[in-house]
Amino acid sequence: MVDVILSIVSCKFVLSKEAKVMASRDQIVGGGVLAIAIVVAIVYLYWFFLTPPEIAVWAVKIPVLIVVLAVLGIAGWIGWTMATTPPPKPVEELIGEEISPSEETKEEKPAEAGEAEKKEQ
Repeated sequence: MVDVILSIVSCKFVLSKEAKVMASRDQIVGGGVLAIAIVVAIVYLYWFFLTPPEIAVWAVKIPVLIVVLAVLGIAGWIGWTMATTPPPKPVEELIGEEISPSEETKEEKPAEAGEAEKKEQ
């Protein structure tokens, strides 16, 4: 267990006692995130259980406040996006744009003009 923690902290993963392999950048970042999460968890548990109740109550209030503000922020962002995005075209218009009568006549006119020239000759 200690070897694993030391290998994460030193950013090396020990495969065996003889061979050491350098970690990739993603593994280094992952090890750092893991180490920070462990330290924060230990500090939070100490703050929640081993401090006087007047201080420990903030261990509940602060995270709840952060979560509530994050959810409201995301809801506000979704509302802003919906309010400022123009509405999409109706499906009938989209289907009509794929095959419109004006495009069909444009394609037929050059062919008809070529046939008219052949008839004149």
